[in-house]
Amino acid sequence: MNLVLVRLLFVLVVSITCYLIAPFERSQNVDAGIGALLGLAIVLFEWKLRTVSLKRLIGAAIGSFLGICGAYLFALVIRNSVPPGSTQSFLQILVMLLMAYVGLIVGANKGDLLNLAALGGVFGGEKQGKKSYKILDTSVIIDGRIADIAETGFLDGIIVTPQFVLRELQLVADSADSLKRNRGRRGLDVLQRLQKMATLQIQIVEDDFPAIREVDLKLIELAKLYEGKIITNDFNLNKVAQLQGVEVLNINELANSLKPIVLPGEIMKVFILKEGKEYNQGVAYLDDGTMVVVDNARKMIGKTIEVSVTSVLQTTAGKMIFGKWDERAFTRTGGTVTPTPSGVTAPAAVTAALPVEIKPGASS
Repeated sequence: MNLVLVRLLFVLVVSITCYLIAPFERSQNVDAGIGALLGLAIVLFEWKLRTVSLKRLIGAAIGSFLGICGAYLFALVIRNSVPPGSTQSFLQILVMLLMAYVGLIVGANKGDLLNLAALGGVFGGEKQGKKSYKILDTSVIIDGRIADIAETGFLDGIIVTPQFVLRELQLVADSADSLKRNRGRRGLDVLQRLQKMATLQIQIVEDDFPAIREVDLKLIELAKLYEGKIITNDFNLNKVAQLQGVEVLNINELANSLKPIVLPGEIMKVFILKEGKEYNQGVAYLDDGTMVVVDNARKMIGKTIEVSVTSVLQTTAGKMIFGKWDERAFTRTGGTVTPTPSGVTAPAAVTAALPVEIKPGASS
């Protein structure tokens, strides 16, 4: 609140000064209005500078200084080659503005490469304040599980959402295809949910790479720029990023690693949802979406039975469990099955699907 009062006081002082001095040779009221606009512009510039990192500020300052030095050398050439007059003055001012602007932009972009921690002293705290960046892919935003993971507190650092990912998400949300439209809207809801988490820091960055068209390649370049990690569930992006030396956090791999470990011979209760591809097979799903293929269980579709695990297969899409239902043992023990009540297609255990890779850019 005190900072807001200081800013308002600064704008008021600039306006009163212009009113008394009249530097623009207009009426006092017009000069006061111009002074107020000038003060607001300065305050806006100061507010934008607060969000810039120390590395970029130092890089921008060095770039501007070098640009002005270069402009001075150009001005000497212009003074000796162009006759004195308005043309010479215009060229000198133009060169100075151009070189200062180019130095400012280039220096700010290259400032991220500075290693301030190596300087020690005042800059030694820069290393301590450095935070890890985790960059969100469009597919992982639409997937939605990232919000559940964030609520558990397993995500630290700064969660970066690039502007080009937001544009892609908006295009998906505005799609004529109802399925894509629903996915895009769900992704926007997930982002709002992440922004409302008090323990999470969300940062939307404007960095873009116009020479690169593919969003996946832009994400890789952004991860290199920020020295961050990409959070995704896209298998192809995962492989390409690893080939280029970029770390990836794959949501599907995390989900697979959290699935319960079962050993051959264990007994488990499953709900037989549908028939399998092979003869007399039934298919069930665990709560986490793991597929269970059960031999001799085709006629038990729609019922919950006890099966014996025979083997476990780990695939790129997830884990598959193979089991067998012993009808003879079931008959000898006089066992009973649990039918599904009418109007219910499956228990909650089968509502989870195997992790899939959602890529909004691809046609579905």
